[in-house]
Amino acid sequence: MVLRILWRPFGFSRRLVKLGSHSITESKSLIPLAWTSLTQTLSEAPGILLLGQRKIFSTMPEIETHERDSELFSPPSDVRGMTKLDRTAFKKTVSIPVLKVRKEVVSKLMRSLKRAALQRPGVKRVIEDPEDKESRLIMLDPYKMFTHDSFEEAELSVLEQLNVSPQISEYNLELTYENFKSEEILRAVLPEGQDVTSGFSRVGHIAHLNLRDHQLPFKHLIGQVMIDKNPGITSAVNKINNIDNTYRNFQMEVLSGEQNMMTKVRENNYTYEFDFSKVYWNPRLSTEHSRITELLKPGDVLFDVFAGVGPFAIPVAKKNCTVFANDLNPESHKWLLHNCKLNKVDQNVKVFNLDGKDFLQGPIKEELMQLLSLSKERKPSVHIVMNLPAKAIEFLSAFKSLLDEQPCSSELLPIVHCYSFSKDANPTEDVRQRAGAVLGISLEACSSVHLVRNVAPNKEMLCITFQIPAAVLYKNQTRNPENCEDPPLKRQRTAEAFSDEKTQIASNT
Repeated sequence: MVLRILWRPFGFSRRLVKLGSHSITESKSLIPLAWTSLTQTLSEAPGILLLGQRKIFSTMPEIETHERDSELFSPPSDVRGMTKLDRTAFKKTVSIPVLKVRKEVVSKLMRSLKRAALQRPGVKRVIEDPEDKESRLIMLDPYKMFTHDSFEEAELSVLEQLNVSPQISEYNLELTYENFKSEEILRAVLPEGQDVTSGFSRVGHIAHLNLRDHQLPFKHLIGQVMIDKNPGITSAVNKINNIDNTYRNFQMEVLSGEQNMMTKVRENNYTYEFDFSKVYWNPRLSTEHSRITELLKPGDVLFDVFAGVGPFAIPVAKKNCTVFANDLNPESHKWLLHNCKLNKVDQNVKVFNLDGKDFLQGPIKEELMQLLSLSKERKPSVHIVMNLPAKAIEFLSAFKSLLDEQPCSSELLPIVHCYSFSKDANPTEDVRQRAGAVLGISLEACSSVHLVRNVAPNKEMLCITFQIPAAVLYKNQTRNPENCEDPPLKRQRTAEAFSDEKTQIASNT
């Protein structure tokens, strides 16, 4: 038999007490006698509670406080392996330390007990005393409060002023599914030691998850938990293949909730509506959309080669810039037109439905010929955004010998913002070298590289910005592959700065 003994200073189980080993193996007939003798001895000891019997007496090592406390607010262990959500299985009763007070002093007292009071979402910190309607019970933090000695001097002083006894009692609190956080539920359900999914990208009413293989058997449960625990989320989807490089969308599976993928989002004070199952939208690029928008001034011109539903084009157009926005995906083109009208910028945006190369060698070429022929005083700054990280660098070849006329002042040449992924140990140099190789020149001295975000372990998304050299843009120009001929753009990211920025980005994802 094993005797488990708990010390209960206020009726709240705190720690296991060490016992010496009492092994009885010679005769089964001695077990009842030994048990009776031992229990009688222990029952005389103050504060000792007998919990149970097993077949062999053994030493019970002391369990540290934090090890036991970490289990206090965990769901019941028998939910492990659940694949179909059963909310009723998450019921659990825990013992919580409470302080009994008169109801008229609760408000004054709570301001002084912020440290000691229970901080648990979904659990009331003050409840009515079931034995005394004139009193209230203040839930205390079981990780901090064990006896009256757990109160700090300032807290004891306030208790004394309000004539409240510091004696701590025990209250049996029933927890249900509603009281557990999504991460706690998933950690209890998924195989022990496996990664837990509690984060997602929010796209309007849709929670967009990217589940790993070991999480797939639990996908429907995970989807329902995300809906339950996040107000406003009514549908949970999982990406089931990589982004299509042609139309930049992906196949998805609805895990739980509504099948409706028509959604509305707000980003940087602009509204976008679209069918999420048919277009590309990434809420994690909000900061990048703002960064590019801030680079343009009223009157400037933006060519958005892979515009999607308009997150670059619309904010820029709102600054009274002229925007030429293109996307090959017919659905993106449709919603781009819709969102321009929705945000009242349709007069400033010309929308195209072309392949990126055709857009560069057609409308962009025609507009550049007109813009660059203007007098210097009238020429606006021209920016070209190419946000197709998987392939955009390949499209840079369309700029080679694009124009026939005589080169204009280098100050007026278009500025390109080209996005790319990199898994290289030095992503900045990797992107710079690959872009330069396509253009046939070195961009080492005339480009800046901005780290956008960490996409996955050892995979970064970056934006290289440079002014197109005249030697690249115009025909019959001598091209020096070793160097840019135009005045260099001051680098915004050195290798050291990139390392610091990478650390900061990783900590925020």
